[in-house]
Amino acid sequence: MRLRTTGSERHRADDGSASLEFLTAGLILLVPVVYLIVSLGIVQSHTFAAQAAARHIARAVATATDVAQADTRAEAITRAIAAEYGMAADDLALAVECSGSGPCPRAGEIVRITARTDAVLPLVPPVLGLDRLARVPIEASAVHRMPRLWGAP
Repeated sequence: MRLRTTGSERHRADDGSASLEFLTAGLILLVPVVYLIVSLGIVQSHTFAAQAAARHIARAVATATDVAQADTRAEAITRAIAAEYGMAADDLALAVECSGSGPCPRAGEIVRITARTDAVLPLVPPVLGLDRLARVPIEASAVHRMPRLWGAP
């Protein structure tokens, strides 16, 4: 004699599995999305820091009275921007270039300030050099014309 199962008995065997499936699928989809959001936030923060550093330092150098004051201002701005964006001041590398030949900066020239940094992606272990590969290089530049009488006594 063969027993027939009714539709309600078949549904009882599946009771409670929907919530388990929802949690499993939700975690599988949610964890990568959260990691992506955190990683993009870090990259954006470092990009803003590099842009702000280049722009503000170019202005500070152009409005300084001499090279010593320009260096002091650049260091102070680098420390302030690094603190604002939660970075170490050593993580921002600065380069100063002038349009002509000779000492840089100097009166009448166009000065270019370039700020470079690396955004390190989170939760990447230092195994097999993966931490070196999980870096996003970021570079920002700003250009400013130096005044004609810059550095004149």
